[in-house]
Amino acid sequence: MSQMRLLIVLTLVVANGAMPATVRPLSQDLTAESPHWATNDLRAGIIGTDTSHVPAFTKIFRSHPEWKIKVVAAFKGGSRDLPTSANRVERFAKTIQDEHGVEIVESIDALLAKVDVVLLMSVDGRPHLAQATPALKAGKRLFIDKPLAASLADVHRIVELSKQTGTPLFSASSSRFHSDIPRLRDDPGVGKVTKVQATYALNTLEFHPDLFFYGIHGVEALYAVMGTGCVSVSRKSEGNADVTTCKWNDGRVGVYHGTLKADERQPLIRVWGENGTTDSSDSGGYDGLVQAIAEFFQTGRPPVDVAQTIEVFEFMTAAQLSKERNGAEVSLAELRK
Repeated sequence: MSQMRLLIVLTLVVANGAMPATVRPLSQDLTAESPHWATNDLRAGIIGTDTSHVPAFTKIFRSHPEWKIKVVAAFKGGSRDLPTSANRVERFAKTIQDEHGVEIVESIDALLAKVDVVLLMSVDGRPHLAQATPALKAGKRLFIDKPLAASLADVHRIVELSKQTGTPLFSASSSRFHSDIPRLRDDPGVGKVTKVQATYALNTLEFHPDLFFYGIHGVEALYAVMGTGCVSVSRKSEGNADVTTCKWNDGRVGVYHGTLKADERQPLIRVWGENGTTDSSDSGGYDGLVQAIAEFFQTGRPPVDVAQTIEVFEFMTAAQLSKERNGAEVSLAELRK
C-alpha cells in the first residue's frame, strides 16, 4: 500500500470511529517476541460462561498474541439452580461474542470440533466431571478453573480420567501465581520458617464445601509457599474470621485465615520465622495464572503437581469435617482410606 493510500485509510478510520479487521488495537504489543514455549498457533475453547473470569481471561489472551493462543469458541453451560451461574451466563457469553468475536456454540461436542485446547470455566463445580470427560477423551489439554470439582470424590475421578486418557490437565487459583510467591517460598529472609498464614475472603457457594469457592484462593496461596505435607486440620471461628489451622509433617504450621468482613485488609501471605516476619505486597491479579495456562497449553506440562492439587482439596474437605465436628482435629489420612 502506498503512503497516500495508507493515509486515506487511517483518515477514514479516525473519521468513522472504526478499525479494519487487519489493524490491531494499539494495546497489543506487536513487537513482543514469542516466548520459547509458544511454538504452535492454538485455538482455545471455553466451557461455561457464568463467571467474570471468562471475559477477563479472553481479554488477556487477546492482549498477548505472542503466546499464539486465541479463544475462538465457547459453550454457555450454566446451572439453573444456582443464581450465581444462571444470572450471569448470558451476559458473559454476549461480552466475549461482541467484544472479542468468540463464536457461541450449542454443545461441548461442537466446541471440541473447533478447538485445540479447552478452558473449563463453569463457576459451579458440580458439572465439572461431566464437562471435563468429553474434553479429556478427545485429547484436548484442559485447564479447569476453581474449584476443580464440588467434591473430593469427583476430584479423584477427574484426575484418574486424565491419567487413563493420557490428556494433561491442571487446575489452580490465580493467587498461586502471585508475584511474591517465589520469594516467600524460596528465601523469605526470616530464618527457619515456623508458620505461614494465607488470608482471603470466605465467600461460600451453595452445594459446595465452604472453602471450595473463595477460600481456595487462600489455601492455594498457602500451598504455593508450604508445599505438600499437611497432616491434620482444625477449624474454628475467631472474631470476624473463619480459621483453619494445619499441622505440617515437618513441624511447620499453616493457617487459612478466612475473612468475613469485606473491609478487612490483610496481606495475602504472611511468613513467620526464627528471625521475624515478612508479608506479600499486594493482592495480585489474573495475568500470572493466564500466562501459566498459555504455557501449559503449548507444552502439556502442568505447572502444579496433581498430588498437591489433590491435597489442597483434602485440606478443604477436612476443614469442612472439622466444622461439622465442632472444631475437632481431622487427619487427612482419614480421607485417604
